[in-house]
Amino acid sequence: MSHKKPLNIETLAFDKGDGLLPAIIQHAITLEVLMLGYMNKEALTQTLSTKRVTFYSRSRQALWIKGETSQNYLNLQDIVQDCDNDSLLIYALPEGPTCHTGETSCFNGNDMPSPAHLLNLRQIVMDRKNHPQENSYTTTLLQGKLSRIAQKVGEEGVEVALAAVCENQQSLAEESVDLLYHLFVLLEAREVTLDDLSQVIKARRR
Repeated sequence: MSHKKPLNIETLAFDKGDGLLPAIIQHAITLEVLMLGYMNKEALTQTLSTKRVTFYSRSRQALWIKGETSQNYLNLQDIVQDCDNDSLLIYALPEGPTCHTGETSCFNGNDMPSPAHLLNLRQIVMDRKNHPQENSYTTTLLQGKLSRIAQKVGEEGVEVALAAVCENQQSLAEESVDLLYHLFVLLEAREVTLDDLSQVIKARRR
């Protein structure tokens, strides 16, 4: 995520909020907003050092590592600061639910934005690779031959083309999801990330 404004602790305006900055936590893959917390300079420094998101508790007047009790840690991926240097956007990969209620996000009340569902599909594929499950089609594909995954992508591509010409919009949407799923599996098998794809898109826009 190097294309974003890099973090520079020395320029952060902690003084604006009595030593604290609001920190928005966003899922590093699905981009779903998970929670809002506050950090002082010590919490930020500890987060950067341990790679586990640490906040400053205003009620307890002390540092607290998210997940220190529940084991539902937030693993740091990246931190960026806003244009006024008085708030932080933190990209993290959660271990389990983020909210104390057991929900994925503290903002669960509304459905995820449409693009997040596609990215969530990507996350599921990654989880199956890192945590194989019995009777999982995704796990079976990832543990099989690469040529088989590539074949499935080809087959699904043909079905998308046929649906576009011969079927209705719903059929085209369903076939397109099948294609995206198998493409995500292929990318995961070859260890090609979404950041890799983004860099290609950026290069072609110049």
